[in-house]
Amino acid sequence: MPAFSRFLRYFLAVGRLGSIRKAADELNVSASAIDRQILNVESELGMPLFERLPTGLRLTAAGEIMMAAGGRWTKSLAEVRAQIEDLRGLKRGHVEIAVIDALAKGVIPAAIHALQSRYPGITIEVKVAANDQVRRMIATGEVDFGVFFGPESYRDIIVRAFVDIHLGFIAPVGHPFGQLAEARFSACQGSPVVVPSSPLAVYQQIAVLEGTTQLMLDRKATSDNIQMITSLVLEGVGIGILTSLDVVTEVRAGQLSFTRISDPLLRPMTLALCTAAARPPSYAADIVLGEIQSAFGQLASPAAEGTPQLRLKTP
Repeated sequence: MPAFSRFLRYFLAVGRLGSIRKAADELNVSASAIDRQILNVESELGMPLFERLPTGLRLTAAGEIMMAAGGRWTKSLAEVRAQIEDLRGLKRGHVEIAVIDALAKGVIPAAIHALQSRYPGITIEVKVAANDQVRRMIATGEVDFGVFFGPESYRDIIVRAFVDIHLGFIAPVGHPFGQLAEARFSACQGSPVVVPSSPLAVYQQIAVLEGTTQLMLDRKATSDNIQMITSLVLEGVGIGILTSLDVVTEVRAGQLSFTRISDPLLRPMTLALCTAAARPPSYAADIVLGEIQSAFGQLASPAAEGTPQLRLKTP
């Protein structure tokens, strides 16, 4: 095991950097030691793991397989170490989470801050990604758990908690739209609008509303970034279309108003906290998951005036 783990550490570094010399510098070992380990394993396998090119090293098909297996092995070893430390009464470990852009502020950062005071031995990596990418990272075990929209049709994940999120108009406080708790999609006709673009999850809902109502939006700006959309609305470029989740911080701070779009065909979006069906969370991940699940309930609390109440649900 020690010999294999040494090879694997060397191999993963070379595969990531594409150079034995760079890997040697990063790992602070000799280049000849790394090269010898790789050559020994290639001889044992009877296949090369790298193509030796003038510009560096490139993984062969066998190398790609070894690289993927090495990533899984490293993660499994970390989980084993965490479980052994649990037996010793220690609360340590590394947890990886994936969330959509809307959760890069507010509930998730606050929950992580609260965790650090009670479990300083647990380190957390938060990956912010597009909705479909978050789902994929959960299902493949690339992360311990994550939060994304629309989990209903996937069998490779387990939903731990979920809330209904509504689509609506956002406007600076004092704008006429802010006086309305809800309005039909057609209410924005003739108004300048800042519209989300792909890959944001709300993009498809807006496309459905446009197609059904035959309404041509007066697009003044589009963006695939929630913070940019809120900033453009705050600057007065136009009213925006986002979910209540996207702007809950700004609404509670009195910067923006939220008016729910009330068209009957529009269904709430389901925001879900999920884990992979094929792999239970590690002990450390379970601690963080429980904290995030409790914090998730804050999304179900009554929001500022003009924002619909969200409901926390557990399957």
